Amino acid sequence: MQRRTVLALSLSTAAAGALGALGVGSASAAALDPSLPPGGNFDLSVWSLQLPTGSPGSPDTISPARLKGAGGYTNPSFFWTDSNDGSMTFWAPEKGVTTPNSKYARSELREMNPNGSAANWTLAGNHTLSAQLRIVSVTKNVAVGQVKLGTGGTSTKPLAELYYRPNGDIFFGTQNSPDASGQTLHKVGTVALGVKWTYVINVNGNRINLTVNGTKTSYTIPSAFNPYRQYFKAGSYNQSSSESTTNGAKVKFYSLTVKHD
Repeated sequence: MQRRTVLALSLSTAAAGALGALGVGSASAAALDPSLPPGGNFDLSVWSLQLPTGSPGSPDTISPARLKGAGGYTNPSFFWTDSNDGSMTFWAPEKGVTTPNSKYARSELREMNPNGSAANWTLAGNHTLSAQLRIVSVTKNVAVGQVKLGTGGTSTKPLAELYYRPNGDIFFGTQNSPDASGQTLHKVGTVALGVKWTYVINVNGNRINLTVNGTKTSYTIPSAFNPYRQYFKAGSYNQSSSESTTNGAKVKFYSLTVKHD
């Protein structure tokens, strides 16, 4: 049985067709409304939002119920609709509240189920996260899409992360094992700062298939990850820290799609 959630598509007919060729759904091509909060343009009923605010080790989290709809949550500092192009905008400064297992602040969506529970799917099956976005500013590095480990073991590492750097280089980091053995970085493209681009992260059994602006690469998932379940994340997970609240990473999304077969 297929479960598909289309979260936002705000493209011209031609652009939507181009994204379809890349594997990004094109069920809707209505323009984003700059006057609405993100939940008025994007179906945020299957996402929660983590902010770089709160108490030490316990960032503020906004539930799907608060995010969704034309009256949904917005935050002028960290999560808002761009008044010019309607994009869902995330800002993560270098100084902010972090989770206990990270030293980096984030303004980032976490995948949820339609019933409000946390998404937590097995590697078996076909799982796809697709997006169109652009990065407005970044200090050193920002993760804009993740496959994160859920239940099944003690590790809290990501299975994979998609990074963007200030010079426009895009890297895909694949975790070597569930422990702290680090990632292998793969350069998968280059896009100038401020320019729109697309990505598709597909997990299918023991492989991760990545498409960036139409170019596909594929990676084997080590068997050590088999006991773990997974979930997607998307937004601005800043990969640098300092005492600055003005340096950081600003990311704008124009489409975002999650699909599970």
